[in-house]
Amino acid sequence: MTETNRIEFKRELTRELDIEKEVVAFLNYREGGIIYIGIDDDGKPVGVRDIDGDMLKIKDHIRMGILPSIG
Repeated sequence: MTETNRIEFKRELTRELDIEKEVVAFLNYREGGIIYIGIDDDGKPVGVRDIDGDMLKIKDHIRMGILPSIG
């Protein structure tokens, strides 16, 4: 699998990662997109240490960091 205009790879969820920006970009794209966390730039899986914790962080970032609310 490779990155495209609809697929974005992120090695890990970090403070520097502006997930809100990525989500808004896909919301503004007619066909949407998919962000994969735990995959390096070459498309190789590297895994996620705390999947539940990361999912909660992503949910909170999207809910609190994007206005008006998207859902």
